[in-house]
Amino acid sequence: MGVMSGPYVIRGSVSLPEAELMWRFSRSSGPGGQHVNTSDSQVELRFDLAATEALPEVWKARALERLAGRLVGGVVSVRASDHRSQWRNRETAAVRLAALLAEATAPPPAPRRKKRVPRGINERRLREKKQRGETKRGRSGRDW
Repeated sequence: MGVMSGPYVIRGSVSLPEAELMWRFSRSSGPGGQHVNTSDSQVELRFDLAATEALPEVWKARALERLAGRLVGGVVSVRASDHRSQWRNRETAAVRLAALLAEATAPPPAPRRKKRVPRGINERRLREKKQRGETKRGRSGRDW
């Protein structure tokens, strides 16, 4: 079949270390005829995030905090059973894990800086509100 298309880059020069990936295969549910009963095409990919040395410490701390709900004992797991081929499911799971870690290790967005609303814009807004109110007041037919 060939070699997998790794290494799976998380961001920059950091990629998933093949030695730290734990693969597990099982029978996939869903359609597939007789083939599905004999092949272990579903893939579960596990990565020990807490013990890895492949990520910089800052990234690792950030990922552990952001993925806290998905971690079981410091291990993040991704499952793929989209394809009938185990090989394609392996590719899908590895790409999903890399994307998950890329998102979890991304730096936080820059804080929003408040800016003053220019006086002219504020005055125009208030003037238009006043005018709108006058228009609505003129619609009521109170002539008693």
